[in-house]
Amino acid sequence: MLHLEQELSNNSYPGRGIVIGRSADGRYAVTAYFIMGRSSNSRNRVFVTEGEGIRTEAFDPSKLEDPSLIIYAPVRVLGKDTIVTNGDQTDTIYDGMKKGLTFEQSLRSREFEPDGPNFTPRISGCMHVEDGKYDFSMSILKSNDGDPDCCNRYTFTYDKPKAGEGRFIHTYMHDGNPLPSFSGEPKKVEIGNDMDEFTDMVWNSLNEDNKVSLFVRFIDIATGEYRTRIINKNN
Repeated sequence: MLHLEQELSNNSYPGRGIVIGRSADGRYAVTAYFIMGRSSNSRNRVFVTEGEGIRTEAFDPSKLEDPSLIIYAPVRVLGKDTIVTNGDQTDTIYDGMKKGLTFEQSLRSREFEPDGPNFTPRISGCMHVEDGKYDFSMSILKSNDGDPDCCNRYTFTYDKPKAGEGRFIHTYMHDGNPLPSFSGEPKKVEIGNDMDEFTDMVWNSLNEDNKVSLFVRFIDIATGEYRTRIINKNN
């Protein structure tokens, strides 16, 4: 079990990251999604609420350069499922699951981002909360060690997540040129009980220069009701 605070504070550029797990008291399904940026275009963003989810938008529209990979809906809700991703594959998963496909099947039509030489991985998660039960899945689609001719697809599913335990996946192992893609299983990290403490810990642990926005949601497993916090560096 790793300390999420240390994982974040010791990495100046994990890129975009998804945490999914269960609160220490077992009551809540927990997720966090953060974005970081090195370019002015990537940093010129905020999270805004859209329906039961969120979307990114330009903080200063006059400075928006290429919107293709930075403007999207990271979080959408389909019935009892909460979908969290680092790109427009949120819509692909939403549309696929609405048609009866599984989370994994929905992503078969997608691969890593076309932003060579980084070929940023697409990371995704889906939380299912229904009738007091909770499970979740995570996915990463990435190039074959920087070779764009092959897309490596990994899906991880977690039934009956343990209280106080989460999984953390992010796009890059660390800063670099090109940026090295995340490798291995999603990291096992500690999850606490207090939503505000958890949110502040994640935000304060992210690199000050590179962090852009953070979304956190706690879903009551018994009732399905949720609370959300959003922090934007650009206010």
